[in-house]
Order: sequence, then structure tokens, then C-alpha cells
Amino acid sequence: MHEEKQQQQQPSHPDLFKVLRQGDPTSFSSKLVAERDFNKGETIADLTGLTLGPKKYSSVQISRTEHVELNSDLLYLNHSCDPSTYLDITKRAIVALKDIKQGGELTFFYPSTEWDMAQAFDCWCGADKCVGKVNGARHIPTKILEQFTLSEHIIQLLKERDSQEQ
Repeated sequence: MHEEKQQQQQPSHPDLFKVLRQGDPTSFSSKLVAERDFNKGETIADLTGLTLGPKKYSSVQISRTEHVELNSDLLYLNHSCDPSTYLDITKRAIVALKDIKQGGELTFFYPSTEWDMAQAFDCWCGADKCVGKVNGARHIPTKILEQFTLSEHIIQLLKERDSQEQ
């Protein structure tokens, strides 16, 4: 039955990346890996087919108040404090932050788009600049966030937060 289900599920971007499911089929141990090499700065995929919806663990924040569902294999982008990609909300594209080899995992820094996440979690990425608790940009000092590529709405919200704290 599980085999049939996986065969029926069509990849959204088969020439660009694929989902690797690990362990028990009901677990959330999946990751997105590149199907080819990508150069730093290259657009990996356009963000199309987005649907507006409520903030939840699977959504991405695209403005001060709006969240979308990605409706593609991009749902399997994991968090990393040393991300390989950036969700460029303005251009509606996922962009390589570094050179990515075929088979390399595609990750992004969740607080780069999320002000206050629906579900916080402890990060175990092991990166030198790991933020530890991932619960949205609102909860991370600006000095730490300056190390990351951030969406315009997050930059604006940080400016507002910081001006109120002075």
C-alpha cells in the first residue's frame, strides 16, 4: 500500500530536486535534495501555485500578515542555520545561497520569512551560527539575524521592533 502511494505521488519539479523520505512513512524525516548542480545566486525554481492560507507549520510568510502554502515538493525544505537556499519572496523564487552539488540538501533559514512561527522547535543543525530555538525572527536579536539573508517584510518588522526598544 505504501509503495502504491509513493508511486502515485508525482514530483513537482523532477529535473530540479526530489524528496528523500527516510524511516517510517508516517514520520517527518524527509529532505529535499538537488537533482543537478546549482550555482550560487541561481534561481532553483519559481514559487508558483501558492495559495493564501492561515499561519501553520507548513506555511511560509510572504508579507507582514500573509502566509501561503507552497503546494509542491518545496514543502520538504528543511531548516538550517547554514542554509543552501533563500526564498526570495519579492521575486517569488527559491535561490541558491551557495554552490549546491547534485544530491546536496536544499535548506533555508526559517526565520528569514517567519516573524513568529506556528510551531517552534529546537535546532540541531550544528552550524557555527546556529540560533538554537527556532521560533521566528521576532525572538532573535537583530545582531544575530544580520548574518542571514532575510525577506523584506522581516527586515521591516525588525526595524520597527528595534525602534520601539530604544
